[in-house]
Amino acid sequence: MGDPTVLIDDTPALGRGFDRDGTAAAAFLSRMEDELAALPPKAERDPEQRRAAHTVTNAARLVRRRFIEQHAERVHGELTDGGRAPLRLHDLVDQATELWPGLVPTKAQQERERVLPQADKEGREVDLGIFFWGLLRDATAGDLLTEAMRRPTPQAMVALPAFRSTGFADLGVVTVRRVAGVSEIDLKNLPFLNAEDDIVVAALEIAVDLVLLDDATAVGVLRGGTMEHPRYRGRRVFGAGINLTRLYQGEISLLDFFLSRELGYINKIVRGLVTDRDDWLTDPVEKPWIAVVDSFAIGGGAQLLLVFDHVIAERGAYFTLPALREGIIPGAANLRLPGASGPRLARQMIFRDRRVDAGTPEAAALCDEVVDAGELAARTTAAADALADPAVLANRRMLRRFEEPEGRFREYMSWYALEQARLLHSPDLVANLERTWVGRHPGGKR
Repeated sequence: MGDPTVLIDDTPALGRGFDRDGTAAAAFLSRMEDELAALPPKAERDPEQRRAAHTVTNAARLVRRRFIEQHAERVHGELTDGGRAPLRLHDLVDQATELWPGLVPTKAQQERERVLPQADKEGREVDLGIFFWGLLRDATAGDLLTEAMRRPTPQAMVALPAFRSTGFADLGVVTVRRVAGVSEIDLKNLPFLNAEDDIVVAALEIAVDLVLLDDATAVGVLRGGTMEHPRYRGRRVFGAGINLTRLYQGEISLLDFFLSRELGYINKIVRGLVTDRDDWLTDPVEKPWIAVVDSFAIGGGAQLLLVFDHVIAERGAYFTLPALREGIIPGAANLRLPGASGPRLARQMIFRDRRVDAGTPEAAALCDEVVDAGELAARTTAAADALADPAVLANRRMLRRFEEPEGRFREYMSWYALEQARLLHSPDLVANLERTWVGRHPGGKR
């Protein structure tokens, strides 16, 4: 390996135009990849080799950041035929590897990282974080990207005819059942108390698409399925947050979990689907949504409650946001919770993992009703009847436009992409998981 200091001295000065900058950046990044490839895998490096890798990686990331910061709109335009071809996250990355080698990791590089424990990864997802930070912070590119992520998934389009005919879809860890105009999504990741991972996020997005696309559905409901875990056997559980065992094992990804979750199914619940309907006013396809919280809503489960139109909680249920203790950012809770609860309670929940119990004054920020378990079904039906009023959607759109403008959400997501990627590949995350979770819960079950 060459002298890293000499290599850094050759960092290209960008700002000479898109084509020249692209050529210079690609050449420099190719050299950095060669230097990194000359080192042993991360887990086998000695201290000097770790320092060299850090120097090379930082130099490459500086060039990536400068390039995407200056040319985000043009990059997105080149990838999407001037915005005419809406591309999701993976498609953008795949195209970018062809046009600007080194700007983002290749599919092969991502796959090699995927099979490694979190502690042994090179951290190439940080490069993806830089890329999407640049695209999302640009108003033109970012708006087109968030819009592309709100289009129906191909899997949902395939499943839609059968769902319209039968009112039922089995997506493995998620089922959808329509009864009398109300479609209930049941989350059934039973071994992990409905904790979310990449597979769950993908299934939930398909389910949300089906509910929104189904003309016979007036209201959507999300509820946790009945558990088989010894501690909760026979009880429903809303959600245990992120699957921490999968995270520790390196099986939770920036694109398929953290970004797809917020830009995909959650944003579709908030803002509806983007379709190609030919109408004088291109409103999204949206429905009112109810969440039914049995037992608890931990982490990502609590985050979800901030976007539902009506939340009904079982008496005795509770809510927590332990993301900081785990070493990550709790999705878009940092954006939404202060407005719902006030800044003090938001900081207590995010910084100190404060538990909020259903029925307390503080819980009013997270749920609308608290009822006995036996009343949940009847209260859900009553809430659905109220939300099916045709005027609800217009009022919902007006509330959303001014509570959380799309530009504000997009800007939040740009920094979320970058900060979450950095946290995912920091030594602190693995240390936090080993200290607070993995050692005490080797099976990954709460």
